[in-house]
Amino acid sequence: MDADKKGSRAAVYSRKSRFTGRGESIENQVELCLRYLQEHGGGADGILIYEDEGFSGGSLDRPQFRKMMKDARAGDFSSLVCYRLDRISRNIGDFAKLIEELNRLHISFVSVREQFDTSSPMGRAMMYIASVFSQLERETIAERIRDNMLELAKTGRWLGGTTPTGYASEAVRSVTADGKTRKSCKLKLVPEEAEIVRLIFHKFSELNSLTKTETFLMQNGVKTRKGNWFSRFAIRNILENPVYMTADSDAYRCLKESGAEIFAGEKDFDGRHGVMAYNKTTQAGKGKQARDKSDWIVTTGKHPGIVTGAQWAEAQRLLQQNRSKAFHKPRSGIALLSGLLRCSGCGSFMRPKLTRRLSPSGEPVYTYLCEMKERSHGQNCSMKNVCGNDLDQAICDEVKKLPEDSESFLALLDKEYRSAESLTSEPDAEAERLHKALLENDRDVSALITALSEAGNTPAREDILHRINELHEKGNKIKNQLDKVENANRICALSSVEYSAVVRQMSSFPEMFDAMTAEQKRAALRDLLEKVVWDGETAHVYFSGKEPLCDRRK
Repeated sequence: MDADKKGSRAAVYSRKSRFTGRGESIENQVELCLRYLQEHGGGADGILIYEDEGFSGGSLDRPQFRKMMKDARAGDFSSLVCYRLDRISRNIGDFAKLIEELNRLHISFVSVREQFDTSSPMGRAMMYIASVFSQLERETIAERIRDNMLELAKTGRWLGGTTPTGYASEAVRSVTADGKTRKSCKLKLVPEEAEIVRLIFHKFSELNSLTKTETFLMQNGVKTRKGNWFSRFAIRNILENPVYMTADSDAYRCLKESGAEIFAGEKDFDGRHGVMAYNKTTQAGKGKQARDKSDWIVTTGKHPGIVTGAQWAEAQRLLQQNRSKAFHKPRSGIALLSGLLRCSGCGSFMRPKLTRRLSPSGEPVYTYLCEMKERSHGQNCSMKNVCGNDLDQAICDEVKKLPEDSESFLALLDKEYRSAESLTSEPDAEAERLHKALLENDRDVSALITALSEAGNTPAREDILHRINELHEKGNKIKNQLDKVENANRICALSSVEYSAVVRQMSSFPEMFDAMTAEQKRAALRDLLEKVVWDGETAHVYFSGKEPLCDRRK
């Protein structure tokens, strides 16, 4: 970048751990930084704004922060402004390295709240001192949270949120020594759900397999409280949740061996109540993650347990034993329709499964089978499998027919060129809109990941996971649209001679397609096809944005 341009440009960075809409919100931080720049005559040639919402200050692993540093190294701005020091980082080591790199890049750093400016030696010194206190604050907050966890452990109460399968939340009022009435919550048993939990522990112990337990529940019509099928993920969460364990001597011994901090005496584990565990998750980067059992703070709860301590301990032993052979979807490196092929019977995806046979050409033979059929062992869906090698080849042959009518194909290319011209009439504005939409989508995913941890080990996790998957699909659509805008911009940048060369090259599409690698073909099919539906006899091919243009009978 030109030095003069760099010298007149500023960047603003804002961060908040989670969305609240109050206080030092992203918008308020940006507005205050812009006001500061306006008052000090900064950012004459435009201001770059970077926003990270839903990310902790304990780590620099944030998408917009990484983009900001990439732009800084490219020389896109000469000054960086933030509202407060801890918006950048709460870690003194990370902060010191950042300031050192900004100095090396000749980029000044300004904190509006503390009025520090690294352009002066005193400003740099005071900034380092403030950063030390910022890290101290972060560590103090962490200690305070743990102290609160220890206080909660004295009560053994339920903290709220979606209750685990087998229980419901019940309000309890108590009178303190000073005569004040306090309200708290405890778990109460839901008998019909508790029977499902007992069944899950019993069948897993008997079958020693999450997959077989899932199949058993499907075949016997056992569903979650929301009417969904129990997934392997939901079953494992139930098995790992200590809330179901009766606080008996086996439970005490198991938790003691795991290294958990038990905030109760051995005599309190008398088999009368269940176990309550706190401090099970930690916020790290984009969301919360499960802590090791050694970080748990455990006590006896006010609810009844559902399984014995010995049953829970046995489930943990089997889970650990089977971890190395946990369920993995068999994959074929040459299958092309993964994520596109669906079963017409139940709507589930059909996935490739390798056989032990080889084709006459020496390639591995694979079939596509319905995921619901496999999970229920044919009880909930009986869709006929299809030979993957043959179906992939048939679909590829159909796709290669697209440019057979060269006149129509070239007309289509010309239409795309004209469409690209109109699409990129304001390329920067459209690209910026899509970038913001993608960032907002990422924030929603991050918030749901946090909610997933806060939901606990309950069936609600399935709904949250479903929503996360929906947002991932939405994000992919935004990315595809962004690719189209950027590609259209590149197309319009071609000269007429270059465009003609591209047209000649694209007219030989069949030969180009044949020369592609399996990964390239897979990507091309995802661009061209919306989905392929198999009904047991015929594959219905849906091209993007159109009705099915062809059926391939196998």
